[in-house]
Formats: sequence, structure tokens, C-alpha cells
Amino acid sequence: MNAAQLINQDSGIVEWYTPSYIIEAARATMGHIDLDPASSQVANERVLAATIFTAADDGLTRQWHGNVWMNHPFGKDANRKWIAKLVAEYTAGNIQQACCITYASTSEGWFQPLYDYPICFINGRVNYLKPDGTPGGGVSKGSCVTYFGTNVRMFVEVFGRYGRVMLPACL
Repeated sequence: MNAAQLINQDSGIVEWYTPSYIIEAARATMGHIDLDPASSQVANERVLAATIFTAADDGLTRQWHGNVWMNHPFGKDANRKWIAKLVAEYTAGNIQQACCITYASTSEGWFQPLYDYPICFINGRVNYLKPDGTPGGGVSKGSCVTYFGTNVRMFVEVFGRYGRVMLPACL
């Protein structure tokens, strides 16, 4: 691991999948998932999005639509790009709702735009899954799920079971 990875706690490995209980909470909040813009066939076995963009599709260059689930490839540069894309697509009205899981890196510049939306800081550490479905373990920091959309009451109800939900001052 190089110095930048140590500072940002970024292993450089991006094939980590979200545990089912968090995806099911996102589905309960949004009703269904139309798009996973940073996915793979293996990941979509859990997410069950109607449409996925894989690394070959490059979701950062595509227009997004509907209800979005996003577990993007975490990394110093990737976080900034994926969060900026999510905010831009939501602000433009291309997506109706979204749930995005990230590390709770509250002091990082890329994280700052998420404060404008409801965030659930998940209790404990999320054990992301390896492609074979086994827990990866060794997670070095907490995670959160940010919600974009108008169904805030449902987000608070559903995700409140898994952590503390913080609402922006504008709500």
C-alpha cells in the first residue's frame, strides 16, 4: 500500500459488494432499483437493478435514470467523480431517487456535497463482501448511506434501524 492509500485507507481493490440488508433497505425506501451505474453481473445478483453499467460501460459517461443504487469503486479520485456525477444527475432531474453507500469520510472534500441530503451513519462497520459472497473483514472505518429523493420519511424509518439518520438543515 502506498502513502496515499494509507492516508485515505484505500486498498486499491474496488470489487467489494454491499451486504444484502443494506440493498434491501434501499429497495424498501425507493420501491425498486432501476439503475446501478457502477456494477457488475455478480453485484447485480444482489442488487437486481433493471439496468447496470459495468466498468466497460463507464457509468460516469452515461446518462442515469429512475431510482439509482450506487456502490461506486471507492478511491481517492473515484469518490470525487462518482459523488459529483450522482449530485449532477439528481440536480438535473434525470434520477428520481438514489441511495449511495460510501465510507463516512466526513472531512474529505468529495463528501461535503452529501451533507445537503439525508444520511444514515450505519452502526458499526459494514463488512463489504468479496465477489464470492464472503465477508471481507478488516474494514477500517464506518460507512453511510445517503438518500436523494422526496421519500425522506421512508428513508428515516427504514435506515433508522441500522444507524443514526441525520437530516440537512434545509429539510
